[in-house]
Amino acid sequence: MDGFRYIVSKQIGWARNKGLDLIGSKIDRGRPLYLKTLDQNLFQPLLPEVFDSFAGGDGGELGSSYLPGKIQALHSSSALGVNVFQYWKGKSEVSTIAGACGLCRRGSGTCLDIKFEEKYPINHSLGFHPNIDIVIHNKPDSKIKVFAIESKFSEAYSTHHHGGLKSKYLENDEIWRDIPHLHSFAEGISPEDHGFMHLHPAQLVKHILGLKRKVGKNGFRLLYLWYDVLGGQGKRHRDEVAEFSEIAKQDGIKFHSLTYQELIVTLADQLGPDHHEYVRYLTARYL
Repeated sequence: MDGFRYIVSKQIGWARNKGLDLIGSKIDRGRPLYLKTLDQNLFQPLLPEVFDSFAGGDGGELGSSYLPGKIQALHSSSALGVNVFQYWKGKSEVSTIAGACGLCRRGSGTCLDIKFEEKYPINHSLGFHPNIDIVIHNKPDSKIKVFAIESKFSEAYSTHHHGGLKSKYLENDEIWRDIPHLHSFAEGISPEDHGFMHLHPAQLVKHILGLKRKVGKNGFRLLYLWYDVLGGQGKRHRDEVAEFSEIAKQDGIKFHSLTYQELIVTLADQLGPDHHEYVRYLTARYL
């Protein structure tokens, strides 16, 4: 079984155990992989600020009154990210989840807030600016201003082919200043990326460029947080993450990687009874 099918089958099993009915992407058409309501797909309803973030994003996550949004899909990486991170935003205990991710010391007073779907423009002449899934903001006087997180669930194992960067990015010498290794790497995967099957490195490069422009090369950490699978696809994904990590490291970029399974196990080990329902939800659904 490939990674995508494994994730989908596991999520269908979770929904059935919960007694939840599924619909297609067009309600009565398409494979039934969507919940009828958004709240059924979440541990807690979206906070108003988080709802507004998704409503203002570019991905059509919330859908319409007629069709379900992408975030209603059982295999939605946005839903997974919200289920893991929004809980701590609501409790104003952001450092707990940041620490579990290995981004800072647990209990650090540095972390202030969690944002979803934030834009970090690379250069306004380049047009479209990708959203970063999750951004943890730190105190203004912190050396590291933000912890940025790229969240992946089933999409890493889909058959979609990843493109590279358009020539207008590669020709803009200013944005590549002080990251020559990533520049050479970006040239090698553009305009089409034929080397990476599961990692989408061009997306990560764009995030690095946007973050660098906003807070400086030393002002951020970027975490690649993904859902691991067994077998050849899982191994190749891990190898691709390691390859990209080495290139980013050569340019002094603080790039980290972690699987959702590792993160959830860490939370289960560290958290006390006050967080029992949260841990039970995550372990039952995603482990």
